[in-house]
Amino acid sequence: MKLLSLSPEIQQLKNKLDTFVQEDCIPAETLYEEWMAQRSGSERWTEDAIPPIMETLKLKAQTLGLWNLFIPPFLVKEIPSSSHALKPTISLNYREYGILCESMGRSFLAPEACNCNAPDTGNMEVLLHFGTPQQKQQYLLPLLQGKIRSAFLMTEPQVASSDATNIETTLQRIETKEGSIHYVLNGRKWWSTGAMDPRCQVAIVLAKMDYSHPSCTVHQQHLQNDQETKKKNSRHGSHTVVLIPMKNNPGVRMVRPLTVFGYDDAPHGHAEVALDSITVHPSQLIIGEGSGFQVAQARLGAGRVHHCMRSIGLASRCYELMLQRTMERKTFGQYLWQHGGCQELIADSASDIEAARLLTLHCADAMDNMGAKRARDKIASIKVVVPELTSRVVDRAVQVHGGAGVCQDFILARALAGLRTLRIADGPDAVHKRTLALLEIKKAKQQLKLTGTSRL
Repeated sequence: MKLLSLSPEIQQLKNKLDTFVQEDCIPAETLYEEWMAQRSGSERWTEDAIPPIMETLKLKAQTLGLWNLFIPPFLVKEIPSSSHALKPTISLNYREYGILCESMGRSFLAPEACNCNAPDTGNMEVLLHFGTPQQKQQYLLPLLQGKIRSAFLMTEPQVASSDATNIETTLQRIETKEGSIHYVLNGRKWWSTGAMDPRCQVAIVLAKMDYSHPSCTVHQQHLQNDQETKKKNSRHGSHTVVLIPMKNNPGVRMVRPLTVFGYDDAPHGHAEVALDSITVHPSQLIIGEGSGFQVAQARLGAGRVHHCMRSIGLASRCYELMLQRTMERKTFGQYLWQHGGCQELIADSASDIEAARLLTLHCADAMDNMGAKRARDKIASIKVVVPELTSRVVDRAVQVHGGAGVCQDFILARALAGLRTLRIADGPDAVHKRTLALLEIKKAKQQLKLTGTSRL
């Protein structure tokens, strides 16, 4: 099967999406930016700050059948039967959806317009996969409807969060004499994308279990030799994921918005968030105590494919702008494309985009056929290589545009900021290279064990 092939039905859907992005989303970017330019400071994080054009795009996307396309086939059945209309028009596997992600990546408005935007997609997948009926009813359905937004709170300012075992946010278990249980959440998070969005109603928070409260003594003694206790005491087994309401929650405090190379990305954006003595009911836990890494990893594999394919779509748009510029501008009596140096930039960019595309779709295809766990090496590889390849393409486009490339007249500066940040988001390059190297060594050891000799 060719990596780029689509069935006639899905190809028709892609054509519809391509037209929507090109004729509706990209022209709407100007209206979006003009609306936000009229607001400053705290005004940029209010309900009034949400550009009306966004709802217009969302309504059209639903009408065109471009809504919730991210949901993979094995999770479609988890959508409550009463919400049949929220199911994707066509159920797409990771590779097929990846191809459509490239189309959406061409505009920063398209993912949200199609309700396929991060971090909501990952959070919805978590709720589809692990959520209780109550959690699905309260949060999943309004997310699938596009009525609310969500956040994922993991990274922390005081520790190197690229090693998630370092996180210091605690979830303290407290037991009453009557036998009931509740928890208290304390900590500080940052780079919490979407937390300041006025539509954000819920956050998924990663915390470490804390059994130091005196009421837990009996609980600890009873489970002292139990395997579950050993799991909770391990580096990974103490992590737990909880759902926290973000609206009218006195324990949730927005410390400040964070900018990315000067962009605040309002009204969605990124925030530093303080979590102060928040009472958590057991029904707010995802799966249960000690299951944090299982949940966190489940949402990241597919998300990395989505990020990479969207970045390829964005790089392709910037590449096309570069080509257009080289055919319009002259230096020293020649069009830019006629200069050997510029030809080299064009050739390198075309190669980088194609390499990034095929590498990512090969990874997505492996996930479809082997599962995300067995495709860990390929997921790590694309997360390192694709942001670098696409950043190089955009950087070349900036260079060809000269001063215009670094100002607000083109999407290039925003694209370069976003793609450079992607080398840190969802884990920095070094962590993914470490994962890939260890997996490669493991495979090499197994090969030597089987054959007794190296293949070299």
